[in-house]
Amino acid sequence: MPNKITTLFNIKYPIIQAGMVWNSGWRLASAASNSGILGLLGAGSMYPEVLREHIQKCKKATTNPFGVNVPMLYPNIQEIMDIIVEEGVKIVFTSAGNPKTWTNWLQDRGIIVVHVVSSLKFALKAQETGVDAIVAEGFEAGGHNGRDETTTLTLIPMIKEHITVPLIAAGGIATGKAMLATMILGADGVQIGSRFVASEESSAHQSFKQMVVDSKEGDTQLTLKELAPVRLIKNKFYNEIEALYKTGPTINQLRDLLGRARAKKGMFEGDLDNGELEIGQISGLIHDIKPVSQIVKDIVTEFEASKKEFSNI
Repeated sequence: MPNKITTLFNIKYPIIQAGMVWNSGWRLASAASNSGILGLLGAGSMYPEVLREHIQKCKKATTNPFGVNVPMLYPNIQEIMDIIVEEGVKIVFTSAGNPKTWTNWLQDRGIIVVHVVSSLKFALKAQETGVDAIVAEGFEAGGHNGRDETTTLTLIPMIKEHITVPLIAAGGIATGKAMLATMILGADGVQIGSRFVASEESSAHQSFKQMVVDSKEGDTQLTLKELAPVRLIKNKFYNEIEALYKTGPTINQLRDLLGRARAKKGMFEGDLDNGELEIGQISGLIHDIKPVSQIVKDIVTEFEASKKEFSNI
């Protein structure tokens, strides 16, 4: 299914495996790329030398294109960017920061730059900066999210009206039908996160993967807006956040409760009570843990079948 996204990244299908903290190591990224989509390493949970190791292992595991997702609030950002250049990575997705800071620097070194946004305002800023494509992520998404709570099906057509660069939809997408819906609304491709958390190759703890599979409608909630909005599975830690909110906490009190390494504790180490369990609303539609290759096959097959089915309406 060739289009702007497959051409930009030199991939078979216009699907990106999201670069998620504690989930997107070299096994997931290389398996995604080997399946004909774009795999991304999640640099947000990696020290610089750990990222270098994952890039090198990914290069050995696939000959297809892959990229790195870099949250720009990362404290060692210059070192991270230098490693990406040194290791010859040609695709970078930036998030959680101003795209002006790194877009031109990366492009001057022959790197394709995609920026993740959650609003029309920031999509326009990203396009003005000169990014090669934009990911528009709706309120349904897992992990860190937009404050405005704009849903994917609202956000995509709003942004499509005003930009000319390729547009990638994210948030609440785990099936071929959802992929088709967002592309009908104007997206050129999709970025999928939560579905790949529940894959055999994800670096998430097996207990967290199973909790994702067991999740039902209403089991996730966006919280901690005063710090950085994040969608979490409701667990003991989430209940502690809610109890603290009832006291009218200060930002410092929220920070103290969050502490350090909560996401690692939950998603990577499997502490389902005290960890931060980031996942999207679509987890209620994820019922099994599969190899990445099968997930991609299922999505593409459903996409093609749905296209034929709805062409007769």
